[in-house]
Amino acid sequence: MVQAMAARTQPFILVLIHLVLSTAPSVESATFTFINKCSYAVWPGILSNAGTPQPSMTGFALQSGESNALPVPATWSGRMWGRTLCSQDPATGKFKCLTGDCGSGTLECSGAGAIPPATLAEFTLDGAGGLDFYDVSLVDGYNLPMLVVPQNGHGGNCTATGCAADLNNPCPAELMVSGDGGHSVACNSACNAFGDPRYCCSGAYGTPDTCKPTTYSEFFKKACPRAYSYAYDDGTSTFTCASADYTITFCPSLSTSLKTEGDQDPVAADVDGSPISAVIHSSAAHRTRSLSGVPTALAVLAAAWQLWRLH
Repeated sequence: MVQAMAARTQPFILVLIHLVLSTAPSVESATFTFINKCSYAVWPGILSNAGTPQPSMTGFALQSGESNALPVPATWSGRMWGRTLCSQDPATGKFKCLTGDCGSGTLECSGAGAIPPATLAEFTLDGAGGLDFYDVSLVDGYNLPMLVVPQNGHGGNCTATGCAADLNNPCPAELMVSGDGGHSVACNSACNAFGDPRYCCSGAYGTPDTCKPTTYSEFFKKACPRAYSYAYDDGTSTFTCASADYTITFCPSLSTSLKTEGDQDPVAADVDGSPISAVIHSSAAHRTRSLSGVPTALAVLAAAWQLWRLH
């Protein structure tokens, strides 16, 4: 009799266990997928902003044609970039890159940022209004083409942004960074090259009213209209999305680099989080995790366990 009752109860128990597992919370995250379409190897670097934990990887190698995915917390903020012309000293074991080096001496950047010049992708996930804020910045100069594309997002404008052009060769001579053989490997910002406050938006030029575009920032802006070209270039360079994953492509195709589904009239957002001409949808879903169903599910499972024991 007991065995027969147990046999009849087992399917019910299994259903309840499935219910508990399906309603248990899962840690939500965003995924950054790095794709290298360059003809050479790139070593991505990742740095979290202050107060944000570093991700599981802060640097790795990406050979030509390879891709790699990196999960980060849903509220992550920080920057990402590509290092080039990297090598490890056979005598000391020290790892170093000619452009974008983070100075850690190892493959992992481990909390260190890019040494300019470097093309930067900057992110604040789940920020004001539940939106992600992201941009590609040339404020610290340029070292390789980069494209950021939101995937499966909603809210905001979810616009592709970046700099697909090769700016190393046409770089003004006074900004050019040369490698072995004298060929250009990166293009400095005027601020890094000259340290002049009018180029750095500092001192008497430390406000949007006093710091204006220059001939040098216009060089970057003309080639890459959606990328930051100087410190107060927010109006055309910061974009928003919600609950998205992101692909970061090094050396994207020029013909398709800034064409994405629904990307017909991109609108940038002000730095304070207010879009210029787009409505922030109050119903935009946030990356959250809910614990509300767990106590009930556990109580049901406990009751079922007691029922099984009685039989």
